[in-house]
Amino acid sequence: MPVNYATPSPEALYPIAGVRLGTAEAGIRKQGRKDLTLIELAADSTVAGVFTQNRFCAAPVQLCRTHLAAGTGIRALVINTGVANAGTGEAGRQAAEATCAAVGTLLGVAAKQVLPFSTGVILEPLPVERLIAGLPTAKADLADHHWHDAAHAIMTTDTVAKAVSRQFVIGGKRLTITGISKGAGMIRPDMATMLGFLATDAAIAQPLLEALVKEAADASFNCITVDGDTSTNDSFIMMASGQGELAFKSGAEANWNEVRAALTSVARQLAEAIVRDAEGATKFITVTIAGGRNREECRQVAYAIAHSPLVKTAFFASDPNLGRILAAIGYAGIADLNVENVKVWLEAAGKTALVSEQGGRAGSYREEDGANIMRAPEITVRVDLGRGFRTATVYTSDLSHDYVKINADYRS
Repeated sequence: MPVNYATPSPEALYPIAGVRLGTAEAGIRKQGRKDLTLIELAADSTVAGVFTQNRFCAAPVQLCRTHLAAGTGIRALVINTGVANAGTGEAGRQAAEATCAAVGTLLGVAAKQVLPFSTGVILEPLPVERLIAGLPTAKADLADHHWHDAAHAIMTTDTVAKAVSRQFVIGGKRLTITGISKGAGMIRPDMATMLGFLATDAAIAQPLLEALVKEAADASFNCITVDGDTSTNDSFIMMASGQGELAFKSGAEANWNEVRAALTSVARQLAEAIVRDAEGATKFITVTIAGGRNREECRQVAYAIAHSPLVKTAFFASDPNLGRILAAIGYAGIADLNVENVKVWLEAAGKTALVSEQGGRAGSYREEDGANIMRAPEITVRVDLGRGFRTATVYTSDLSHDYVKINADYRS
């Protein structure tokens, strides 16, 4: 079960004017489940994205980059689950291109105005004929209120659908933002198997949106890890339909910073939902590093802690074997770190325990205090490196028996 997260009801997900979604059962890998999603965008919508840095990136990722770079305006997205279309070579590229061509014909737009996305098993061919056969059903289902269905249709090993929707009043005008994401394992983005789609009714000029999607990803999807594996298919897309009350052309307009913050906050909630539903997770863990000379070294330390199987299994067992955290800090790669200046705390549910200072165990620390904190479902590991003023935060999960079972059985 996810840690303190439940899928919002369909009524809690606000429609975005100019964005319609439809789903279908295409039988891409398994029968009897919706595995195909079509998103249609109004003309003049702007779209921007960031993608995996994995060199074995999937054919759809390659084609998305090409179509976005063409600058002809994106009018549709198509998403399939079950098969990732990664590690599929030329046949995979042809399948992605055929998918875009079929969507283009169906919606009356150019193939290069379509972005394809796939998620699922790597190194297996995409049954593109089944995908294409399912598209008319997805088109017939298009509606602006189908975010809930789409959130379910993009799932793989997720146990719950992930969606966030918010309305804001900014400068006396309404801003609506709705997004969905999927991912539970192979999560360690570099922009995990993760997909994120976020839409707003504001009009946002293409250069602004391209900068914003990178900024938002860096503050959200690039701050999560489940198992340290960067997928071949990671994609995060922002869509601005321009059908609402707010419009931004240069970024110098009043309220732009509020809109940036609003979109980033929704992206962060979508990213956190992935960690809360991590494969086999029983704990949601925030790792906050302060006192660094720069943000990068803070992130190094945060990820060293968050990736450590020894740390993660200790949290699963609620075992305060916290020397594992010190070890991770020590091997994070800061060659001139003075461990005498490092402090480590555990925090949960209003309780705080100073675990380590002056190079060793804190004099006030009692193991039973650590154990009590580690039993909580949401825990913060806070570290002060004592060498500067920069900070960074990463979100992760524990590592349980079920993670191994889920991934051992994934293809069966």
